[in-house]
Amino acid sequence: QVQLVESGGGLVQAGGSLRLSCPASGRTFGSGAVAWFRQAPGMERDFVAGISRRGAITNYADSVKGRFTISRDNAVDTVSLQMNSLKPEDTAVYYCAAARTFVAGQGVYEYDYWGQGTQVTVSS
Repeated sequence: QVQLVESGGGLVQAGGSLRLSCPASGRTFGSGAVAWFRQAPGMERDFVAGISRRGAITNYADSVKGRFTISRDNAVDTVSLQMNSLKPEDTAVYYCAAARTFVAGQGVYEYDYWGQGTQVTVSS
């Protein structure tokens, strides 16, 4: 089983940066794609960024393109999300999710393992 524990969230002013980390435990991330989702209060859980098994393919929501970067370091079995130029609308609980497939898309249903989330709050 894959266990995901997100970290790196916090409170930041608009324009600031945060880096989220999602190290795997139990077994490696190497078996499938990994993505970040976020869910604001009263909203659905939305795709933010995804990365394929080996990191060759990345995918971003339009709202974060040019600002967020997803990466993975297979040597330490960790997927990260570098978030720059943060905006108040980025405020949400951010979740790390892992899929069994090598490549996965933007649907929540495509992912099999989920972390408990880390809060990101961007002040206006």
